[in-house]
Amino acid sequence: MSNCLIELGTEELPPKALLKLSQAFTEGVIKGLETTSLKASTVESFATPRRLAILLKDIPLKQQDQLVEKRGPALKAAFDADGNPSKAAMGFARSCGVEVADLAQKETDKGTWLYFEKKQKGQELKALLEDIVSDSLARLPIPKRMRWGDRSDEFVRPVQWLVLLVDDQIIDANILGSTAGNQTQGHRFHAGEAITIAQAADYESLLNDSAYVVPSFEKRRDIIRNQLEETATKLGGAVRMDEGLLDEVTALVEWPVAVSGRFDEEFLSVPVEALVSTMQDHQKYFSVFDENEQLLPYFITISNIQSKNPDVVSHGNERVIRPRFSDAKFFWEQDQKVTLSSRLQSLESVVFQKQLGSLGDKVMRIRSLAGFLAETLSADVTEAERAAELCKCDLMTEMVGEFPKLQGIMGNYYAQIDGESATVANAIEQHYWPRFAGDAVPLQSAGQCVAIADRIDTMLGIFAIGQKPTGVKDPFGLRRAALGIIRIIIENDLVVDINDLCQQAATGLADKIDAKPAVQEVVDYIYDRLKSYYQDQQIRFDVVDAVQACKPTVLTDLQNRVMAVSEFLNNDSAVALAAANKRISNILKKQDSVSDDVNPELFQEQAEKDLHQKLSEVEQTALTHFDDGDYLPGLNALADLRPVVDQFFDDVMVMVDDESLKHNRLALLQTLANSFLRVADFSRIQ
Repeated sequence: MSNCLIELGTEELPPKALLKLSQAFTEGVIKGLETTSLKASTVESFATPRRLAILLKDIPLKQQDQLVEKRGPALKAAFDADGNPSKAAMGFARSCGVEVADLAQKETDKGTWLYFEKKQKGQELKALLEDIVSDSLARLPIPKRMRWGDRSDEFVRPVQWLVLLVDDQIIDANILGSTAGNQTQGHRFHAGEAITIAQAADYESLLNDSAYVVPSFEKRRDIIRNQLEETATKLGGAVRMDEGLLDEVTALVEWPVAVSGRFDEEFLSVPVEALVSTMQDHQKYFSVFDENEQLLPYFITISNIQSKNPDVVSHGNERVIRPRFSDAKFFWEQDQKVTLSSRLQSLESVVFQKQLGSLGDKVMRIRSLAGFLAETLSADVTEAERAAELCKCDLMTEMVGEFPKLQGIMGNYYAQIDGESATVANAIEQHYWPRFAGDAVPLQSAGQCVAIADRIDTMLGIFAIGQKPTGVKDPFGLRRAALGIIRIIIENDLVVDINDLCQQAATGLADKIDAKPAVQEVVDYIYDRLKSYYQDQQIRFDVVDAVQACKPTVLTDLQNRVMAVSEFLNNDSAVALAAANKRISNILKKQDSVSDDVNPELFQEQAEKDLHQKLSEVEQTALTHFDDGDYLPGLNALADLRPVVDQFFDDVMVMVDDESLKHNRLALLQTLANSFLRVADFSRIQ
């Protein structure tokens, strides 16, 4: 067993893509090795701004010899009556690279066959590695590749060096225009000379100890996290640890050193979100908060250099941040000179979508739809409509123009300054919630109404003009919008009929486009997103499928059914009843039409009498629970049917010659099936 090192040195890689590139590169190499029957006991992945690397520990130097066996045509089909080989025999021989005469014959229980057997010697790792690495690099998820120099090779960034080592031996290979060697590069400033790697296993320690490079992405991230926490503690606060920023900064440095700085307290009059956004998005700084979650006049940056005079670095960053904060303060003060409502007219000049009108048109549609929702939910219609009216006005402010991520947040601030109610102000911000997976949903009715209305209007409009999502393309974020609607409704237990909502939205779009044909398509799309939602909740797919088959259009009702069926399946009788429903479904679907009108006088077998009697006893109890939305007690009542259902299928022949008898038994089964169909199609339960 040996150790194998693969390192591709490049110009600075895109930081937001670095971790994904590293993971994909490693997965590709592992998959390539698996196809050659070579496997390392441990695989370590490394990624810095200037390199992607993999260390394969305890990997065989050579494939095992393999016995290649192929069975050809049967002997009787391989030769004609005169003993001449058939086309099948000759084709098989060609595929094996031999003559027909070189093929063997093998007897089996099913006859004699032409047979080919060859012992194939295993290839050495060094002979396979170049193709494996090249193939993995070619498959990396790089949206836009680039060329460099006079070569035709393409990669995300120009390649500077290549290391391929098995223990201390250099592999003869050329990848992306670079010839493999045993020399790497350290830190651009602290270790300018090339560094020779004597042994593949020494790679990480060599870079750590001699080259001012922490090659492991995970270890470098942990170092940065610890440095940030320690520095913030010294400043008398705690760091705001944004994980996305942490990953990005980790991808920007090879030798992380935390440096703190201070800014003027006068800037603390600006909304904290604007200051944090300035620090985080523009400068990649981390903010510091006190124990009361109040922003402190400090920041922490991660430098990629071990400075002899860190104060110089600190002061330099302070000089950079001051004009940024000054701009934010200016925007904040200027925006307050104009009310949000006065900006409503300016939305008419912003095109939302050519066929769907301006942003002003959209706001009016949202207002109408939010009012409809508020009335449906017995919420305050006036506040919902006012919040909808103002919800996009902050897009016309200087602050949001500079910091788009602050949309809604700044609307909240400006609405409060303008004297709008707290409900309206909060709804303006919350109508964007949830902004991403795991984000909070709107907490108040007005925000919920505006959030749903905004998303439904967008979805129906985009579907109506024929631009629904395809494959991975979703330019209008409709998948996220659908999941947002689902979460808002279910997590707030809102009784909203999705079909009615879409119909109302279509009415609002009538002066721009006929959206009614798209209503069902949007409803179906939302219900399709439910599968992803429940998958994240660890709910069985067949349970969701069974409930959706009954087409409940109120999501909270659907949610109650899903939860009830999931719990019901823990009942000992549930599996047997699901199997019975599947059997019933198979019987009934072969019939053109089946009535549920049962005539007890036609019963002949005791088992069908018992089933009908028991069903009559429990059905009313179950249906009463179902009518109240208490699905689990209703299903538990139906669970008492199991013994008589089992006995029915043991004793009763349904498909008899007597038509009246057959139809009566089918009607009994239809009645039984209908009882369960009030909740879900249990025939779909696996």
